[in-house]
Formats: sequence, structure tokens, C-alpha cells
Amino acid sequence: MTFDDKAIDWLADLLSDVAKAEIMPRFRRLGEGDIRQKTSAADLVTEADVNAERLITARLREHYPQAMIVGEEACSDNPALLGGLGDADLAFVIDPVDGTFNFASGVPLFGVMLAVVVKGETVAGIIHDPVGRDWLIGAKGAGSHIRHAHGSLEKVHVAEPVPISQMTGAVSWQYMPEPERSRLARNQTKSLSQFGYRCAAHEYRLLASGHAHFVVYAKLMPWDHLAGALIHTEAGGHAARFDGSPYRPSHLDGGLLVAPDKQSWQQLRRELWAE
Repeated sequence: MTFDDKAIDWLADLLSDVAKAEIMPRFRRLGEGDIRQKTSAADLVTEADVNAERLITARLREHYPQAMIVGEEACSDNPALLGGLGDADLAFVIDPVDGTFNFASGVPLFGVMLAVVVKGETVAGIIHDPVGRDWLIGAKGAGSHIRHAHGSLEKVHVAEPVPISQMTGAVSWQYMPEPERSRLARNQTKSLSQFGYRCAAHEYRLLASGHAHFVVYAKLMPWDHLAGALIHTEAGGHAARFDGSPYRPSHLDGGLLVAPDKQSWQQLRRELWAE
């Protein structure tokens, strides 16, 4: 199935409409009963997450009745819903509020993410910023762009390759077992500086638009990475699992290293994991 500009624009507008209806009215207005823990105090879900995903899912089912729909909150309740993502003729993967911890804390770094998967391949990715009211959009073979609120498109490209000593990056070592955890935390100091937004949506935006160089993610849930990895690749970057294999929608482990190009990826893989 081909997703042309008209279909992608419809999806982008859907994310914006839902953000206006279900997310932004709750920002900095959440009550005690509107926030719940999932696996830990740092893993939260809010009424904005639940209601936004419910509305996005309903609209997608109306427009694409035969599609598989994978939402983060639905899968949290029923992990079996992830089964078959790699084989579906058409699937939509939704993160209704990426950066929920920030959202619940009143920090304006969160986004709405959607990936389109066709027969096991990610063909489009959209990251909507409800605060900035714009979109980062990538389509297979068509590059990546920022669609501004006023309607103009701005092509984005990853940063130029530089030595690791001049790179800015992020390493999610907190999700890794020892001794890998300590090794990566130590070796990250070889880079120029670090960032940690607690929000993949904005971290992928930083990389795809050339303002940072790399990220290392240990935890691979499709709603966190499919859209961003596709956008980054279409912006000229290189992403692969830690063993060098391509990242696919069906992958839930193996880690992900995202870099400006393959040579930078190899340099980072060697330097960050050095004993």
C-alpha cells in the first residue's frame, strides 16, 4: 500500500486534532486521579494518554477498517496485541503521549508519534509536537521534513559526521544490565556533551534535524522507535541494532544505536562499548 502526501497529511492532522482535544486541555491540569504508575514511579500513564489513544484508534478504524492498530496503552493492558505486527498488510503504531513523565510533571517536552507499517516495513513516521504545533514527517524514499504550523515544509538532514570527541548524544544506560550499564555510562564521557530529554519524540527530532549526533536505546518498544528511526534514516542517518542488524517493526530487543552515517555508527559501537 502506498501512502501519498494526502494520506500522510490526513494522519498528521489527526494527531494534531487529538492533541487539541485530549492532550493540551490536560497539560498542567492533571488531578491526582489522572496519573497512574505502570511499572515504576518513572513509568506513568495519564488520562491524556488513554483518551488520546482511544480517539486516534477510533478514527483510524473508521478510515482504515482492515488495518492492525497497535497502541502503547492497549498493549500495556494486553501485550498479545503486538503479535503479528511484522506480518500485517497494514498497521499503525501509536504512542499517544511520548514523554508522559514530562507531561505529568508539567514539562513541555512530549509528543504524539505514529508509524505506518506495511508488510513488515516502516513506510512513514510522524512526530507531532502539540506545544510547538508542528510535525516532523518522514516517508520511505521521500526524505524527512518539518511541517510548520503555517503550512510550509522544511527539509531536515542529520548532522555531518565528526569524531566522537565532537559528538553530542544520549545513552539510555539505565535500562541495561551490568557490566554493560557502567561501561556505557563511563564511555559516554568520550563525547563532547550529552542530553537526556526522557522523550524519544524530541530526541529523534534533535538528531534528524542535525542538532545532535547519536542516541543509544536499550529498550525497543515499537511505539517509541519506529516513527523516529524511519524519519532519521530518511534524513540521511544510519540506525541498527547493537549487533549491526537492521531494525524491524517486529524487533523488541537487541538495542538500537542511531548515528549520522554507517562509519559514525561503527566508531560509536567500538568506542562506547570499549572495555
